[in-house]
Amino acid sequence: MSTLLALLDAFDDRPEARDLRELTYRDLGTTVVDVGCGGGRAVGELAARGVRAIGVDLNAAMVEAAAERWPAGEFHVADAASLPLPDGSVTGYRADKVLHTLADPGQAVGEARRVLAPGGRAVLTGQDWDTVLIDSDDPARTRALVHARADRVPSPRVARRYRNLLLDNGFTDVTVEVRTAVWTDGACLPMLADLGGDGAWLDEQATRAREDRLFVAIPFVVAAGVRRQ
Repeated sequence: MSTLLALLDAFDDRPEARDLRELTYRDLGTTVVDVGCGGGRAVGELAARGVRAIGVDLNAAMVEAAAERWPAGEFHVADAASLPLPDGSVTGYRADKVLHTLADPGQAVGEARRVLAPGGRAVLTGQDWDTVLIDSDDPARTRALVHARADRVPSPRVARRYRNLLLDNGFTDVTVEVRTAVWTDGACLPMLADLGGDGAWLDEQATRAREDRLFVAIPFVVAAGVRRQ
């Protein structure tokens, strides 16, 4: 868990990540559930703005860490497809970098509709795990690493389905856009190691970082919709 939390922190501290979170906070209203809350940063930031922010994660250790870090938030251990909330009880729903971990992401989006009040807004965001851009002298191995890492999660390409998942579950005014996080320094080397890179391949990326020749980019899809009734 500490490794995952460190990777999340490293990304969340980047300017692009802060801008992405700000985008996902828009028009969520006064009571927001953050599903797959991880270390709880979004819950803490929303609570600091006077929002009743509820973090939910299936990982009990993550929930414990989040509650320690952000005591103004409210946190629960629960499944994204079975939230501990009454029907129509929240004005905003946020799922950030979590739907790819689910075998059936559609169930979670259906649950989002259940807990949202009429007029409530759902925001889904995350990366498409088959779409990671890495400049490398060995493109074949790079391609294989990216696809192998994608295959380690249940729904690696769900981000490209966000818009249709919202439409399929009765959301209206659905919008979708893509924001891209870019690394040109060694800050992404732990992420590249997590990708499965090692040996000469990772050494090449470390050399690129030292020589200011590294390029890694990850597009993030942001889709949002409104529950009208």
